[in-house]
Amino acid sequence: MKKRILIFILSIVVFSCKNEVQTSYDLIIENGNVIDIVSGNISKQSIFINEGRIVKLANSDDESASASEIILDGTDKYILPGFWDNHVHFRGGDSLIQANKDFLKLFIMNGITTVRDAGGDLTSSVMEWKQQIENTELVGPTIFSAGPKIDGKSATWAGSLAVETEDDISVALDSLKALNVDFVKLYDSRISGELYLKTIQEATKRGMITSGHMPFTVTLDETLDSGIGAIEHLYYVLKGCSSEEKQITEAIKNGEYGFWASMEKLIATYQDSTAENTFESLKEHNTYVVPTLHIGNVLSYLDEVNHENDTYLKLMPSGIVKTYEGRIRSSLNSSEEARQNRKELNTFFKSLAKSLSDANVKLLAGSDSGASNSYTYPGISLHQELKAMVDAGISNLKALQNSTYNGAQFLKKDSDYGTIEVGKISDLVILNSNPLEDINNTRDIDFVIKGNDVFNPEIIANEINCMECIVNK
Repeated sequence: MKKRILIFILSIVVFSCKNEVQTSYDLIIENGNVIDIVSGNISKQSIFINEGRIVKLANSDDESASASEIILDGTDKYILPGFWDNHVHFRGGDSLIQANKDFLKLFIMNGITTVRDAGGDLTSSVMEWKQQIENTELVGPTIFSAGPKIDGKSATWAGSLAVETEDDISVALDSLKALNVDFVKLYDSRISGELYLKTIQEATKRGMITSGHMPFTVTLDETLDSGIGAIEHLYYVLKGCSSEEKQITEAIKNGEYGFWASMEKLIATYQDSTAENTFESLKEHNTYVVPTLHIGNVLSYLDEVNHENDTYLKLMPSGIVKTYEGRIRSSLNSSEEARQNRKELNTFFKSLAKSLSDANVKLLAGSDSGASNSYTYPGISLHQELKAMVDAGISNLKALQNSTYNGAQFLKKDSDYGTIEVGKISDLVILNSNPLEDINNTRDIDFVIKGNDVFNPEIIANEINCMECIVNK
């Protein structure tokens, strides 16, 4: 009797094993080294994806049955969230629409699955691309866009919304809301200090995220108190670290000197105690800073470095290259003293970026790539920005956080992006080597995952006739 019972039990077990139901997934990445972008810990895991989201993470010894038409072997690979370039521009007028559209593949080829478009004059096209990418009708990164910038009358950048009166503030913000922008970008070429601050205050009241440059006719504290979400570039943080910021602000208001002439004075009056207070204020206001170190390196040495043989220059349409001439001409025509001052300022910014990071001010990695920004190329420049951060003394982990994790936090998209977790959008990059050991390894890309789609950088490079882009990373 006992023997019959044992045979019966065994038959049930065998029958159950043979009829175990396999769970089907759209995509499985098996046995990869998954990097926790918050802690830096690495664990061997398999990632299961359905409908563009991570639905399961399992240890490599998980034996539950699963199936997928697409299975990627992650053995000896390193997986982290897709990179974010937190400062790009799509601009240049109607004649450069196609050129800007062609940039989209360059981002994906470089593992950049999301970009923050910090204002331009191609808003209708950008919004169209944004929707097409979301519908998987177009290859490109997710685009979070500011639309046109806010500035004053006769602004530097084409397409900007002019704010000359308080009534203009509501008109501009209503316009941006109708465009369904993701944040508000302010620029400092013509807007008055008073209207600048009031625009930030009104946008903040409306629940809109703001970022921008800062007119030197206001102080950094005034800007932070108004509610700005991010400071683009380090000039404005430097101003807030000067022991004589108020005096310099008044002198600029009185027309005694301008923006560039004030830089030498700001460096000379940089004070550690003032800087520490500024760093604390940035943290208290939860304001992010976008250092854009790489473009600073490039523009500071336009008079010395020959870019003729840049791999990516060969990919830039002639219309884009034409837009580079302004900054190049300005650099070559400037005095020897001005060139040297620019280089010294660039060097100072590297130490300032490290000080901000050491103080745990939140930074965003952004390239500032796009038309008019000479030799700062879409895609590859984000990797050069990460390297510039590390070269300045910022850790590899923090540099990586400044790209994806902080980018998602700043735009309040962290429920969908920023980390590898169940429920989050499956924008991932699979690397052949560990970026925590060498930041240059962010360029050593095996595959890029955008939702359910798998992209091989070599195939994209072949499509755009630039295998050199992969070979000479």
